[in-house]
Amino acid sequence: MNETFKDQGGASTSEPSRLLRWVTSRLFMTRLAHADYQRKSREKHERQRAKAGSRGLIEYFHQVDDGYSYLAAQLLQQFSERYDVDVVCHLVSGPVGDNAPEPELLLKLAIEDAGHIAPHYGLEFSAARKLPACELLEQANAILAKQDSAGFIECVVAVNTALWNHDQAALTALADHFGALAPADTVRQVEQGNARRNALGHYSAAMFYYGNEWFWGVDRLYHLESLLAELGLDNRSGEPLLAPRKDMEIGSLRDTGTLTFEIYPSLRSPYTAIIFDRALELARTTGVNLVVKPVLPMVMRGVPATREKGTYIMRDCGREARAAGTAFGPIYDPIGHPVRQCYSIYPWACQQGKGNELLSSFLRCAFAEGVNTNKLSGLQKVVEQAGLDWKDAQTHLGDFAWESELEQNRLAMYDAGLWGVPSFRLLDEEGKQVLALWGQDRLWLFAREIQRLLADRK
Repeated sequence: MNETFKDQGGASTSEPSRLLRWVTSRLFMTRLAHADYQRKSREKHERQRAKAGSRGLIEYFHQVDDGYSYLAAQLLQQFSERYDVDVVCHLVSGPVGDNAPEPELLLKLAIEDAGHIAPHYGLEFSAARKLPACELLEQANAILAKQDSAGFIECVVAVNTALWNHDQAALTALADHFGALAPADTVRQVEQGNARRNALGHYSAAMFYYGNEWFWGVDRLYHLESLLAELGLDNRSGEPLLAPRKDMEIGSLRDTGTLTFEIYPSLRSPYTAIIFDRALELARTTGVNLVVKPVLPMVMRGVPATREKGTYIMRDCGREARAAGTAFGPIYDPIGHPVRQCYSIYPWACQQGKGNELLSSFLRCAFAEGVNTNKLSGLQKVVEQAGLDWKDAQTHLGDFAWESELEQNRLAMYDAGLWGVPSFRLLDEEGKQVLALWGQDRLWLFAREIQRLLADRK
């Protein structure tokens, strides 16, 4: 095995045994993503809540140097007023260890990403888009750590605004008005927030927790709002959600291939599986020049994984797929050998003009049809569903020509400040980068940006 693809073992293994692959696929990935699991989990929580006679409780986890927390906090006041629940706020620090393989890149990307999406949600983000200095972060934490949850909700927007505007005088004034904890006490408050988050089984910030279910920032708030409405806890039922789901609006303007839309997919990424075909459709419909640059799965390129992250991802992908009307599950984990086998015939498929079809077929078989791509019969199904000849494909199995191409794709992705999949880049007619973001959550933004660029030419 090439050293680049050395198995990390444990939760990050890329070479599971047959039994482990089956267990992971059937009893973990497929189960967590299924609508029945979500329904039963929610029903169990509501039964327990009814039996205890308790009010609904939302726990919110805020990280002062996180761009997504900056946005989510702007909706806390409206959220607490609209929904008949108690909201408890916690201060936390960023994810650590295997849950944050690229922490510096994540902070930077969060600032850039949050700045792009803020106006589409009617929210504000600092024009500077620059991480505040450490002393300002400490001051903001000290103010928020002093507050109970009601006080936190009352002052967090003002604190965030001053912080991200790098306004020390404003933070000092807020500290005088709302109070602030001493440094050691502030650290303890953050540690307590981290401990609570860890106990509930998560690792990130801008997270809302209700009933054993996590909702990330403004992007996932619509799931939580919809759930609370179903439970009769919406005080303004029938009104638009505070943060509705962003649908992909392709628009009417068409390009003639002057813009370039790059897609960085991975064959083991659940998020890639639920967005890849829609990304291809966006390119086809708008007429932009499509460039697909597949990369290795993160685990296979040395990025560690954890069970808690995997649990959240599978549950979240299930929700997102259902919201988009996209098939997802049953799943048969294609990590390791199946991925390498598919990539070994990918260059040949591209020569046949069927490279994208091969990737699409593999993702569909692995993540929507439960095909065991670790077997030759499963890979045959992938190939034939892509419209390719299996007999010819077999002559390319085990080739290594794809390795250098995928490594070049990875380096290009990192050069754009991205590292996760799926990632997207939009280039103008001169080949200059207009937008580069990570995640299936952002396809709607690329669709809007394509229309904006085409409209500006008129």
